[in-house]
Amino acid sequence: MICKVRDVAIHYKVFGEGRPIISLHGFTLDHRSMVGSLEPIFKSRTGWQRIYLDLPGHGKTPGIDWIQSSDDVLDLVFGFIDKIIPKKQFLVAGLSYGGYLAQGLVNKKPDLVDGLLLIVPRIIGNRQERALPTKTVIAREADFLAELSPLDREGFADVMVIQTRQHWNRYSQEIIPAVKIADNAFLERLDPNKDEFSFAIDSPSFTFDKPTLILVGRQDHWVGYRDVWNLLEHYPRATFVVLDRAGHALPLEQLKLFNTLVSEWLDRVEKESPSKKK
Repeated sequence: MICKVRDVAIHYKVFGEGRPIISLHGFTLDHRSMVGSLEPIFKSRTGWQRIYLDLPGHGKTPGIDWIQSSDDVLDLVFGFIDKIIPKKQFLVAGLSYGGYLAQGLVNKKPDLVDGLLLIVPRIIGNRQERALPTKTVIAREADFLAELSPLDREGFADVMVIQTRQHWNRYSQEIIPAVKIADNAFLERLDPNKDEFSFAIDSPSFTFDKPTLILVGRQDHWVGYRDVWNLLEHYPRATFVVLDRAGHALPLEQLKLFNTLVSEWLDRVEKESPSKKK
């Protein structure tokens, strides 16, 4: 499906009907990473409309010259939401850079958002300023890794702390195809490691008091976990979980706990305002 916002043809997919959840993927990825992580959870749930979009320069959504910053990307996401679900309440789920954008959404329009899911969210743009753990590998199947091409093996090992055939199967389906079609020239210019919002996501006056779930990996050497903790007081209804045996690919590496915790978050949203679940 395509939604035209200004001159940008945003590609997206929709599953189910009911209360909308906007899902925002990470940098260099596309909607497939969020579909793979969230859709299994909804096999036994009804009343939810899941909306997965490709951010500009990712998947099938083109990167346009006027998009110069994270502020511009956020404005585009707002434009998309206004067209797809005008004047509706919604939930937002964000992974990594998508988690950064999700924080921008709740900062700008908290009254429209009924719940927030942050998965290994990016907090600080400059990688050198992040509090990062030392890169660690928890489990490694050497014989399997030897079967991969050098390029695939390097990319897989750079992200995963659980390096097994089982985890490769999802990685190869959800991550590699997206990376291959990303608009690298556009993304290099937009690089979120160099760019931040023009406003502070940790402004002293900001509070989001709706059901929130924040999931971070204890071995995440990409965005870390300590910086996220510093934001916790801005989310008084947040469950904050640091998972062992998990890096930046937490939904793949801790599948059972991920599914359980996200399901509990959805339960909390439903109990908060059950009349809205239709």
